[in-house]
Amino acid sequence: MIKRSLRWIAEQTGGKVAQQFEDVMIDGVSIDSRQLNEGVLFIPFKGENVDAHQYVAQSLERGAHASLWQSDALDMPEGLPIIVVDDTLKALQAIGKAYLEEVNPKVIAITGSNGKTSTKDMVEAVLAPNFKVKKTQGNYNNEIGLPITLCQLDEDTEISILEMGMSGFGEIAFLSELATPDIAAITNIGESHMRDLGSREGIAKAKFEIIEGLNGPLFYDGDEPLLNDLVAQAKGEFKKIGFNSDNDFYIHDLQALEKSIDFKVGDAQFSVPTLGAHNARNATIAIAIGRLLGLSDAVINENLTHLHLTNMRMEQIIGINKARLINDAYNASPTSMRAAIDTIAIMDVPNKIIVLSDVLELGPDSQQYHESVGAYFEGKGIDRLLTVGTEAAHIHAAAKPFTEAQHFDSKEALEAALLNYLNADTVVLFKASRGMALETIINQCI
Repeated sequence: MIKRSLRWIAEQTGGKVAQQFEDVMIDGVSIDSRQLNEGVLFIPFKGENVDAHQYVAQSLERGAHASLWQSDALDMPEGLPIIVVDDTLKALQAIGKAYLEEVNPKVIAITGSNGKTSTKDMVEAVLAPNFKVKKTQGNYNNEIGLPITLCQLDEDTEISILEMGMSGFGEIAFLSELATPDIAAITNIGESHMRDLGSREGIAKAKFEIIEGLNGPLFYDGDEPLLNDLVAQAKGEFKKIGFNSDNDFYIHDLQALEKSIDFKVGDAQFSVPTLGAHNARNATIAIAIGRLLGLSDAVINENLTHLHLTNMRMEQIIGINKARLINDAYNASPTSMRAAIDTIAIMDVPNKIIVLSDVLELGPDSQQYHESVGAYFEGKGIDRLLTVGTEAAHIHAAAKPFTEAQHFDSKEALEAALLNYLNADTVVLFKASRGMALETIINQCI
């Protein structure tokens, strides 16, 4: 956690602080006046609806040691430990970058349409037993969250694992140049943010911006033609990971067991305690990074046995009547829905059910993308599909020729039907965008 004087903060931000407060020390940063730890630097932002500068005095009373203040904000209180800066967001970013340079860990940056968080968790699992590791917590992966993550580094951090998210062009480039990673990875290219970026080609270009500040190798989905095309036009060190034999890290002999996936990378055998073929690729990113940092395959495989994924990422739960529930409902895209279908398709269980709801923010082609998910059920051997949501109705319609499909007008109606199917011979996988909150159904099935 950052511990620095206000003199240091002012120097990094080009800000001004009264001389009597220069030696005041801060212990961490916070942007939420409602949740403050003792000693933090409070950073107020001027939002469209709320100007957090009105909470500065209150934050200092609650235990913050100091606060930033944007120079164009009105009514600054007098006689308090306040640093005046031109722009509080840019000041936060400057503080995070300066602190990162002083701690000087090896930085690993991860982006992609799907699987960023799971891959981040896997890289941490591989490296944490052998290095002092800090990773992005939650979804602190944007222009505000990433510098806060940097300020949470301990002075002795050896490796910082940073998740990088975006909604438009230029955002990943900015984050990459802020963090200047030593290693980077792109998990895959899906359809998330299609509404903002217009096409999968646009999404690929936006994700590929991660090389802008990169000072080392990029590991990426080598089965994705859009990324291969971008690599062919770029300079740098690039390593392909995937299921095609021409990849630098070739994944093969995949087996889906009850609670794990087993696979080979080249000649080396690995076992990872999660589900889904797509997670073999995510895990191989972690394997490749572990090898790069000097770990043996035996050590990497052992470290992966202790993997704990963030909640709602292929999270297995025993439900009513001993049915097995798989909660993969944190987020979704058509690509990740197809991966979920593949996950359950290869499982050796008598009764396979998938519960799907809407994928949000797909833009004008939303119906087409949802229909593509439904069509993907052909030949997959899924026993039953249950859908809810306006857009998910298109999944239902396209899937009807290939599985027993039911569509519901409400989550309550779907839940009532699903309860009739739960038994020890059944596995149910849940997938949808975060905004659809499918966990409310899951909670009633436990």
